[in-house]
Order: sequence, then C-alpha cells, then structure tokens
Amino acid sequence: MRAKQAYPYNRIIADQPRSSVSEAYRTIRANIQYSNIDEDIKTILVTSSTPGEGKTVTSTNLACAMAQNEMRTLYIDADLRKPTGHQVFGLGNRHGLTSWLLGRSQLNEVIQSTAYPGLSVITSGPIPPNPAELLGSNRIRSMLQQLKELFDIIIIDSPPVMAVADPIILGAQVDGCVLVLDTTMTKRDLALTAKLKLDKVNTRMLGVIINNKKEKGKSYNYYYED
Repeated sequence: MRAKQAYPYNRIIADQPRSSVSEAYRTIRANIQYSNIDEDIKTILVTSSTPGEGKTVTSTNLACAMAQNEMRTLYIDADLRKPTGHQVFGLGNRHGLTSWLLGRSQLNEVIQSTAYPGLSVITSGPIPPNPAELLGSNRIRSMLQQLKELFDIIIIDSPPVMAVADPIILGAQVDGCVLVLDTTMTKRDLALTAKLKLDKVNTRMLGVIINNKKEKGKSYNYYYED
C-alpha cells in the first residue's frame, strides 16, 4: 500500500534545521533534558487542553529534535480518535498501536522506520470503538516497559485533555508530560482545569509549550515554560 503524502510543516526541524522554529525546538529539548538530570525520563506525553493548539506539530518536531541529538527516539501516535502521525511521516497505518493492543500484531511489526536517522514511529493503527479502554489496559504498560529497553526516549502524542479521558489515562503511565497551549485560542480556565486533571493522576508536568506567544511586539511560534 502506498503511503500518504507527508505533511512537511509538521517536521520543520527535520526539513528546515536552521530555521528559528527549529532552534526553538532544540531549546525545548535541552530544557527537558537538563531539568531532569537526576531522573530517567524516557516516556513523555504531549497533550493540549483543547483541539487545535499544536500538540501533533509539537510532538513530531520534538521527536525529530531528540533523534537529531543522537538519541534512539520513538514517536507513538496515541490519538486513537483523530490520528495524523502517519500522515506527518508519510507512513502506512494498516498496523499500529491498536493492532498490538488487540493482539493482532507483534511489537516489531508495528515499529516503522522513517527517513530520519534515529527516529522510529508507531502509528495509531485502525481507529477502535473503545480507545480509553485500550489505553487503560495492562498491555499498554507492558508495551511501554518493553519499548524503554529499545529506545532512549519515547514521545507520545495524545488527544486533548478536555476532549476525552485518554490523556489522563496515559498521564498516569508515563515519566512526564508536556502541555501545549496556544495564546490565540486557549482559555485560561480550560488550561488550568487540564493541568488539574493531570495532577489528579500524579502526572509529572515537565513544562508548558506556548504557541504564538508575543513578546516586545514580536510573535514567537514556540515558547517553553517550566
């Protein structure tokens, strides 16, 4: 089956490594790495408060940034409702995360290589009728433990916190979380509620990535805050 055309704007750090946006992602990478020197952070959940805030753009570029730093990197598209990770990297999606969770594929069958050195991808797989139940199963915990032996860092893209329960379920199973917000659309009360939801399951918040932040009359695409 022929892969769909990739979305190059979602991989700007890989395709335009000298751009200001790429530099912002490298800064985010460094902030995450050096803020957790004393702890082994290997699984990072990337989510947002509401749809359209840039979580997939952020997670795919962050994965590329990690791979560029000579880390064995895995990107997992855990948005089992509106997945786009396979389109970003131009990969097929016949087999993926849901295939493994349902016992229809072996782990090595759902890990796909990419055109970018050091970066592998597990796409969402076929959209299931019960995403929350699948993500809350013991198989996802087993999967993450196995993947930690194979990769240095795992970036997990999930749905928005205020939309469904999926990121809350995943938040209890990862080493840390990055929350993506957009200053042009995020409502403060929704952002705070999203964080509180993650806090309730003891999700470790690594930081907040703010899109479209304006400082001194200039608009910056990405801004990281601990």
